Amino acid sequence: MQLAVPESSKPLGLVWVDCAFPLLSAGLESALEAKARLHRGKTSPAERPSAVVCCSHEDDDIGQRVFHLKGSASDAPVLVLGFSADPMLAQAALRAGARGFLHCGMEPSQITRAVSLAIKGEMVVPREMLTDLVVAKTPADPSVLTLRQREALELVAQGLTNAQIANRLFLSESTVKQHLRGAYKSLGVRNRMEAVKAFQGGRSRPQEA
Repeated sequence: MQLAVPESSKPLGLVWVDCAFPLLSAGLESALEAKARLHRGKTSPAERPSAVVCCSHEDDDIGQRVFHLKGSASDAPVLVLGFSADPMLAQAALRAGARGFLHCGMEPSQITRAVSLAIKGEMVVPREMLTDLVVAKTPADPSVLTLRQREALELVAQGLTNAQIANRLFLSESTVKQHLRGAYKSLGVRNRMEAVKAFQGGRSRPQEA
C-alpha cells in the first residue's frame, strides 16, 4: 500500500493550477500532487505560490493572462500548458514573461521536473521544441493586412478596447474581433500585444529601393 506524502514535506511547495478543463486539470494535478501542495481555480491563493501552471485555450490572450497571473502570484514563475507542442503559443507565452511551456504530450514526470526547474529559476521548454523556438522568425509584413485590420490595430495600439474600436469604426464588436483574429493569423501572433509589436515593428522596417 502506498503511503500518502505529508503536505509539509512536499518539495515543490504550493503550486497554483489555473485550468478551465476538468479532465485536463485532473491529469495535471495527478502529475504534481505527489510533490506539491495544490491550489485550484482562477482565484489566487492566500499565500504566495512557488509556481503557477495555467492551461491555455483557443480564445486566450496568453500575453495578458501571463501578465495577470504573475501579478496575482507575486511574480511567481508561470508555466503555460498547451494542448500540443505549438511553437507560436510557446513563443507568445515566453515573450510575455512565462518561465516555461508544457504540452499534453509530455509525461507526468516531465511536467513535475519542468515545474521544479522553473521554481529554481530555469527557463523550461520541451526538448523537441527547442529548434522551432531558437530559429528566428521572419519579421511580420503589415502589407498582408486588410485596411480594416490595419485600422483596428492602430486603435489597439492606442489602448482602445474592442467596444471602443467598434464605436470608432462604426462596426459591431464581433466584427472587430473577427478583424483582429484575422490580423493575428496573418502576422503569425497569438494576442493583442504581439500583434501591435509586429505591426509597429514591420512598419518601421526600411523598404527596398
